[in-house]
Amino acid sequence: MNRKIFGLAALALGAMFTLCGCGAGGMIGDGWYDKPSGSIPPSDDEPTEGDAPNYQYNSIVEQGFKDAAEEPSSYFSLDRNTANYAYVRAQLNNGMTVANDSVRIEELVNYFSYGYPAPAEGEQLAVTGYLMDCPWNEAHKLASFGIRTQEAATDADCNNYTFLIDVSGSMSAHVYGTDTTCLGLVKYGIGKLVEGLGENDRVAIVTYASGTGVSLEPTLATEEGKKAIMKKVDGLRANGSTNGSGGLKLAYEQAEKYKTAEGNNRVILLTDGDFNVGIYDTEELKTFISEKAGSGVYLSVIGVGLGNTRDDLMETLALAGNGNYAYMDSTLEAEKVLGEELGGTLFTVAKDAKAGVTFHAETVSRYRIIGYDMKTMTGEEFDDPSKDAGELGSNLAVTVLYELELTENADTMSANALLATAEVRYKTVGEEANRSVTAEICLGSGYGEDQIFAGCVAEFGLILRQSEHRGSASLASVLDRLGTLRDYLARDAYKSEFETLVEKAASSESYE
Repeated sequence: MNRKIFGLAALALGAMFTLCGCGAGGMIGDGWYDKPSGSIPPSDDEPTEGDAPNYQYNSIVEQGFKDAAEEPSSYFSLDRNTANYAYVRAQLNNGMTVANDSVRIEELVNYFSYGYPAPAEGEQLAVTGYLMDCPWNEAHKLASFGIRTQEAATDADCNNYTFLIDVSGSMSAHVYGTDTTCLGLVKYGIGKLVEGLGENDRVAIVTYASGTGVSLEPTLATEEGKKAIMKKVDGLRANGSTNGSGGLKLAYEQAEKYKTAEGNNRVILLTDGDFNVGIYDTEELKTFISEKAGSGVYLSVIGVGLGNTRDDLMETLALAGNGNYAYMDSTLEAEKVLGEELGGTLFTVAKDAKAGVTFHAETVSRYRIIGYDMKTMTGEEFDDPSKDAGELGSNLAVTVLYELELTENADTMSANALLATAEVRYKTVGEEANRSVTAEICLGSGYGEDQIFAGCVAEFGLILRQSEHRGSASLASVLDRLGTLRDYLARDAYKSEFETLVEKAASSESYE
C-alpha cells in the first residue's frame, strides 16, 4: 500500500499524541491523555482540574463586513503557517469538539497545495484572481487571490540549521494508540530533513530539559557528517522539566557561529510544551527573537503535541522570528513538513510580504476577508517599507478569500467590470527595497477545481468556528461539493483526507 495512503488511514483511525504536562502540573501517567481547553469535559479516567493542560489559543475576533464606499481597502500580513489544520485534525480524530478559537481559517485553506500560475522570470511572487458563487450565501460571491512563490534553488546556498529540541520528560509520551513517542516523531522528521541536505549545509543540535546543552556543534552534512548528525539525534533521550528560554539563547549562539549572508540561517524549535522556566514574559521573548531575526537568523516552530502546548505562544514566537509554525501529529505530517515541503517551510524567498486589496464601490457594496483575523494592518503600515510582515518560502501556494456583496446594478455590467485589485509587496532576501505584484478580479473572472476545494475548506472552518457569518453553511453541502471533485481529490492524499475529516465532523452531534 502507498505509504501516504496508509498514513492517512491511520490518521482517520484517530492517531494523535498522548501528552504529558511539562510544567507545574507534573508528569501525566500512562493510559490517559490531556485534552485542550474548550473541548469535551474529562472523563473519570482523565486528569483532574489541578492537572489540566496549559493549552491556550489566541482569541480570534472575526472581521465583519466593510462598506466598500466608506472603507475600500483591506490590508494584512502574508505568511503560510500550517499548524492549525493539524491541530484541528488531531481534535477531530480524537473525538473532541473543536475549540472555536483553535480554528484559523486561512491556515486551514493554506495547508493544501494549489495549482496557481508561477511567477514571471526574475520575480518571487505571482498573484491571480478568481470569482465564484459563495457556497454559504447564494446572494454573495466568493473572490479569491491565489499567490504562488518562485521555486528557489535551495541546494545552491548554504543552509545553516540549528535544531532546538525539547527533551523534557513529556516528550516520552506516546502517539495515541502506537509505540511512537513525541521525541520519536521528532527524530523521524529530522531524519527526513537531513536526507535532503547538501554537503555545504550545516546542522547543530541544542537540547533543553532541566538544563540546556549542545549535543552537536555545527556539522557539515557530508555523507559522514549526516551519519554523525543522525547518531546524535538517535541517541537523544527524554527526561526532566523544561527550560525553553535557556535553550533558545544557546541555539542562537550556535546558529551565529556559521551564519552566512547568502544562505538560510534558521533555528528550528521542536517542542510539545510551554516555556515555563526563564523568560516568562511573552513580550520579552518576542523582543529577543525579533532582534535575532533582524540579525539574519530566523526561527521556525514545530509543535509535536496538544497536552501542555501553548498554541498562542508558539505562533507568536514564529511570527516574531520571521519563520513559520507547523504541527506534527503523525509520521506522515513529519514527512510533509520536514521532507516534502522543506524548501517552502524553511527557505525564505519573500520577506515582509503583505497584501492590500482595494474594492470598487461601483460593483462591490460590502466585503469581508475570511481569516487573517490576527494579521490585519493599517494602510500606513502597508505603505511603510520598514514595517515587519510575513515571510513566504519557496514554491508555495497562498490563498486569500473574500466574501462579496455586489451592488444592485452589478449584474447589468460587462464581464470586464472591475471588482477588486490586489497588490502584494515584498522584499527579496538581501534587499531592502519593496517589490510589488498586482492582480485584478472582474465580474467575468473564472474559477476551477482549486477554488471549489478552497471554498469547501473555508466553509468547513466557518462551521467549526460557529461563525456568525456562516450563513447557510453545512457539512452536508461541503460533502456534496467534494463529491463533484472525485478525480481531483484522488490526485492528492491530503485533500482526500480532508473529506474524511468532514465526514467525521458530520457524524458528530456538535456540528448539526
